Amino acid sequence: MNTDAFDLLATSVFLLDAQGRIEYANAAAEDLFGRSRKQLRGLPADRLYDDPASLQTSIEHAAAGIFADARQLSSLRRGHESIEVSVTTVALAGQSWPVLIETREIEQRTVADRGQRLVEEIESQRELLRNLAHEVKNPLGGLRGAAQLLEAELPSPALAEYTQVIISEADRLQALVDRLSGPKRQPLDTKPVNIHEICERVCALIQAEFRERVALQRDYDASAPDLQGDAARLMQAVLNVARNAAQELVLQKDEDGAPPPQIVLRTRIARQVVLAHRRHRLAMVLSIIDNGPGVPEHIRERIFHPLVTARPGGTGLGLSLAQDFVRQHGGLIEFESRPRHTEFRLILPMEQTH
Repeated sequence: MNTDAFDLLATSVFLLDAQGRIEYANAAAEDLFGRSRKQLRGLPADRLYDDPASLQTSIEHAAAGIFADARQLSSLRRGHESIEVSVTTVALAGQSWPVLIETREIEQRTVADRGQRLVEEIESQRELLRNLAHEVKNPLGGLRGAAQLLEAELPSPALAEYTQVIISEADRLQALVDRLSGPKRQPLDTKPVNIHEICERVCALIQAEFRERVALQRDYDASAPDLQGDAARLMQAVLNVARNAAQELVLQKDEDGAPPPQIVLRTRIARQVVLAHRRHRLAMVLSIIDNGPGVPEHIRERIFHPLVTARPGGTGLGLSLAQDFVRQHGGLIEFESRPRHTEFRLILPMEQTH
């Protein structure tokens, strides 16, 4: 492996031996850790971070080939300053160095605040929608009832076609109002949940609905333990995100140059994750990745808000509801999108949230 290219990167890179000692550090690593390559060479990489035990476990697993990559949050000391960083440990097969560590400096507080602000905005909008739904519900019931009474008094059965239109439209609006009211805030039915069983059920439903129009791939971390959660709500959250991806893929399937539609469900364990201003030792990261055209730029900042959609005929409630269900578990859905790669990540704490 030619290491010259690593010096062109803005992120810190270490190449480690099988014992986790640094054999190579790029220029960005010298800047981030405030030490020269000569000083870094031979040091145990985990000792440079504030959470050495967790990172050492990741290094050992990578060296043993137990996983391809693992991401976790940590911090390091630079002088009197504590710096929040994102650390990715990567297993290198067939290379002179078995493990690579990439370290990015992040503004963790900014990330957490942005997530919390999103949650507060969505909840505020949901409250407005619940109030609106309550005001609309009673007139709709009266409208439907009046149409039924009118139908019973009509002189000609042929005229019932018009009252049936009124009744069916009232029923359709009633269903929409019920969805706008949002999920009922009942306590979570919390039990140990195998996230891969949920993924498989979602795959079965997607395949039944879209058949050969969308290909599904699995990339599971088989060593991931069960998490504490409400299986029904988690199932609905995952299904909403996956179905949304499938619907977008089907819409762009026949476009010139579009690749065969594909969705990947990937699970990974992240360590030291901050969610809603609370640090969790372990979190499940379920990524739903599609190769569609990407999320339109004009709705990216509002994609989890109710009634926001770019798809013709869409209600804009699926992703909002998914975010709500994940948030009830103390988690968060985040996403990144570019043409041919859109990834929604459902991040769920492994321990039960009280």
